[in-house]
Amino acid sequence: MLLEGKNMIGVIAKIPVAKEKAAEFEAAANDLIAKVRANEPGCLLYELFKSQSEEGVYIFMEKYENAAAIAAHGKTEYFLAAQPLMGSFVTGAPDIQLYDAV
Repeated sequence: MLLEGKNMIGVIAKIPVAKEKAAEFEAAANDLIAKVRANEPGCLLYELFKSQSEEGVYIFMEKYENAAAIAAHGKTEYFLAAQPLMGSFVTGAPDIQLYDAV
């Protein structure tokens, strides 16, 4: 069901990854993506993209029904467990931006 309304929130998380760790990062990210899709009905989009112009730069594009869905996502066991592993592949702090649907 496609939801309409202004409660929806978009998230763009830009993550710099060490080029020699890209395959490991992608594998860990794809495992997380599968778990999010299987368990979070409030998460309407959860995709990973790799930059065509900046080597080692990835973005997660996310779309949530509301702030409660984002909060629930951040508290899941699999999300919390993935953070140390995925963090070991990054070269700097992620740039996370939240957007309100219009």
